Amino acid sequence: MTEPIDEHFVQSLAHFDDRISVEIGTPSSTEIGSAGVSGEDLVALFDSQAGSRHLDFKARELGKRGVGFYSIGSSGHESNAAVAAALRVSDPALLHYRSGAFYLQRARPVAGSTPLMDVLLGVVASADEPISAGRHKVFGNADLSVIPQTSTIASHLPRSVGLAFALERGAKLGVSAEWPADSVVVCSFGDASANHSTTTGAINSALHCGFQGLPLPLLFVCEDNGIGISVRTPSGWIAQTYRDRPGLRYFTADGADPVECLRVSREAADWVREHRAPAFLHLRTVRLMGHAGSDVESAYRSRTEITADHERDPLLATAKVLISRGVLTPDDVLARYEAVRAEVAALAEDALSRRKLGSAAEVMASVHAHSPEAIAARTAETPPGRATTFGTAPEDEGPLTLAQAINRSLAEELGRDNRVIVFGEDVARKGGVYGVTRGLRKKFGGSRVFDTLLDEQSVLGTALGAGLAGLVPIPEIQYLAYLHNAADQLRGEASTLSFFSNGRYTNPMVVRIAGYGYQKGFGGHFHNDDSVAALRDLPGVVVASPSRPDDAAAMLRTCVAAAREDGRVCAFLEPIALYHTRDLHEAGDDGWLSRYPAPGEHHVPIGRARVHGDGEDLTLVSFGNGVPMSLRVAERLRHQGVHARVLDLRWLAPLPAEDLLRAAEATGTVLVADETRRSGGVSEPVVTSLVDAGFTGRIGRVASEDSFIPLGAAAYHVLLDEDTIETAALKLMR
Repeated sequence: MTEPIDEHFVQSLAHFDDRISVEIGTPSSTEIGSAGVSGEDLVALFDSQAGSRHLDFKARELGKRGVGFYSIGSSGHESNAAVAAALRVSDPALLHYRSGAFYLQRARPVAGSTPLMDVLLGVVASADEPISAGRHKVFGNADLSVIPQTSTIASHLPRSVGLAFALERGAKLGVSAEWPADSVVVCSFGDASANHSTTTGAINSALHCGFQGLPLPLLFVCEDNGIGISVRTPSGWIAQTYRDRPGLRYFTADGADPVECLRVSREAADWVREHRAPAFLHLRTVRLMGHAGSDVESAYRSRTEITADHERDPLLATAKVLISRGVLTPDDVLARYEAVRAEVAALAEDALSRRKLGSAAEVMASVHAHSPEAIAARTAETPPGRATTFGTAPEDEGPLTLAQAINRSLAEELGRDNRVIVFGEDVARKGGVYGVTRGLRKKFGGSRVFDTLLDEQSVLGTALGAGLAGLVPIPEIQYLAYLHNAADQLRGEASTLSFFSNGRYTNPMVVRIAGYGYQKGFGGHFHNDDSVAALRDLPGVVVASPSRPDDAAAMLRTCVAAAREDGRVCAFLEPIALYHTRDLHEAGDDGWLSRYPAPGEHHVPIGRARVHGDGEDLTLVSFGNGVPMSLRVAERLRHQGVHARVLDLRWLAPLPAEDLLRAAEATGTVLVADETRRSGGVSEPVVTSLVDAGFTGRIGRVASEDSFIPLGAAAYHVLLDEDTIETAALKLMR
């Protein structure tokens, strides 16, 4: 069945006359020349737009046949081809999902590119698709500098800001990226997405950088079609909101005027390239054929309104300019249009014959990349000038607290690799709320250790961009509770990039997060939080949870090595209550201090636990604050005739399943002491892991209550305590 917009285009060409052309305001040939837009430019623009249109038609057809799987089309947004024409192929692009014409235009000067086939392979979920290998229909291609993005609304904007920042910062540090130093980063989004908090936060972050004089070569492109699925954007809203923002240069163009689109897009791109500052291109577009293949547009728009938009079709507008100025005849235009239709039809049948992903292992290959030998080798390297950098070797400085060990490890990573940067709220001048980063800015300078604005989305967005730009970011999220403000930057962006790019792009980062409960004198829910479920279910994301100082130093180094070698995303959960803890059993015993690991000891393999003691009666399984509590309980149990060993999980994802089973079988009885919540906490997967492995011994678990953590002494009504662990252990032994 022919789409109405297809019929309208063909009929308009058949009845074309100069009067209609003049009425729509088509510029004269003199105006075209003065704008620097040639006939060849317009022909190329038309071909890209026509290709995108026929891809949309074919995607809908394939969907109806049950062999196509994604049909959010670009129809009406084909004016974004002008933005691609205004930029270089080497300019990193993070695109809106209606960017078919941009993608085709971007590929035009690249020899050997096959953009029509690329998109069709994505539609039919073929493993031969060039960026995601059939995992999702995304616009992406490393040869075209198009970085694949998910459909999560506006989630790519913080990354775009981070990439523009990091390209400049990396160049300052002498770190090379895969894009030229004078690149412009472009990110596009819709008018509905412009209202999302992620968008407003990202634009604010860009302006915050500009206000401080920090270079940020970023072109925001808002493709304003006036509607988000069925909800209208008030007329004039985008212009009013962004036209007069201090520090944000504003450009606007009508998508139904191809000459203006090309002229303004070039002006905007050139301005950003020259000034290294953010700009906002407001591209006024129209949405044709509804939101997606399943969308019934007539349910919320009148037929008159829908058909009126056909006159603002950017493809028809480009055709009319070509015809009215004598570049092509109507027959020429129609012939080109139909030739693309035939080409897309033939390519679609070819695409359907291509192979699909064949196994779970193949689907997951790009998510769970792991090179344990390479990671071990990197952690074994002695940093150049180690003794002179720190005065004396860190392991000779005496026993350290957890905070001191993390500080030394961060200093060592900064000293060994100029690509490492440390940043977050309060980490630089203050040295962190708990002093964990104290002195690092003084040693390594403000370009590598710096404070950010108070916005977790922007902190993580900076890390997302920095990893793409060749840096190794170690951002800090000040409290675990505040991570949830920005969790989608890890869920929707960081954890998915390697999946959607078949491993071509990764997000190397180590996100330090101060968390858990048991703080004394300062607390409440936002500073004591034990919710880790949002981290544990992210495929491929490593979740480290050190308890002892020596483990913390070694595990941090392992995480940095994993980021470097495999592009891994690592969440590094630091127990606040243990930062400055010195004693274990009694005051003054210094039982929770440890020496800094020597280079040969400076590696804890991902997914390997640590066993304390060799008790043969009971295995206490814990992590974080639960480890010292379990060690104290084990000592009390010993006086009651129960000999227990303590297994420190150390890694919450992936869980150390083999070490866990080995320790469980050594005693035949397991008690999991879990400081997180009973529902959705860590003990659930621990018990499940044992059951799945066929463990037949006795299993018990104790956990904190399913509650937020209140202030003061009331916190201990809901948090796991040692008496509860001891009572449960004795009951289990009976």
